[in-house]
Amino acid sequence: MSILAACFTFAAFGLYVVATRLAWRSAASEVEAALEARPESRPGPWFRLILAGLLAHSLSLLAAMGLLEFPAIPNDLHFGFATALSATFLVGMTLLCFQALRSRLDALVAVILPVTAVMALLPLFFPGSDLSAYASKPLFLPHLMVGTMAYGVLLLAAMHALLMLAAEAHLHQWDVAPENTSPSAGTSRESRAMRHLFSRWLDRLPPLLVMERILFQFIFVGFVFLSLTALSGVVFAEQVFGKAPKLDHKTVFTLLSWAIFGALLFGRWRWGWRGRTALRVTVAGFAMLLLAYVGSRFVLEVVLQRA
Repeated sequence: MSILAACFTFAAFGLYVVATRLAWRSAASEVEAALEARPESRPGPWFRLILAGLLAHSLSLLAAMGLLEFPAIPNDLHFGFATALSATFLVGMTLLCFQALRSRLDALVAVILPVTAVMALLPLFFPGSDLSAYASKPLFLPHLMVGTMAYGVLLLAAMHALLMLAAEAHLHQWDVAPENTSPSAGTSRESRAMRHLFSRWLDRLPPLLVMERILFQFIFVGFVFLSLTALSGVVFAEQVFGKAPKLDHKTVFTLLSWAIFGALLFGRWRWGWRGRTALRVTVAGFAMLLLAYVGSRFVLEVVLQRA
């Protein structure tokens, strides 16, 4: 990785770390109860720091891939599982910031942002494969970018679904727990304290109806990007990759993920699917998508040491 890419990467990491601290402080504020009554409130003090971090993160990825070089078509284009994961969280955090303009999402941002900070550092250690042979193909870079957008949006949808499952289980626990329940003798004071802190954090998440609305917005946008990715990768495979399309593992897993998310959106529109079924289907759909590219690139680049 170039010095320019490293500078942008560390700048993004530092901004994310500071913004994470502010987001946690905002989520733990005592005035949060008052803010819950008006979910259309403005984002917290972390918002501008995240915007600056997203800009630095974007420039670091472009520099790491070789897209900041001149001429416009780079002679050394790199891309791999680390770049894909880093770009995935970049896109996901960008969309989450847009949602934060409409709803109070401090607690949600406080969880996803530190993961984004770690992912921003990954390309420093795993630069990926040299794809400069494909750089001159007219549809290769659009296919790469649209596919990354699909990963980013659907990754955020999967993480969102997991948080919703945790929040729903927390609410169900409070509904069924008797009032005179006392902690068991085998439960340590530390574990009870951690459980209490986790419960307080779940209480500060947006209402489940708001989170469900955000979830299906992410799924719809991600499905559109995934459709464009599948179309450009299957129909235009010869122009993108210089060879006819074939039914390999990436194509199979991508089409399986596309079918799962398409069925979920249709079921939501036709039968009003929601709740745990929709959440579990979301996680399963993203698992298929993860196996399609990131998983295969990880095995090739890290496990098998093959470009």
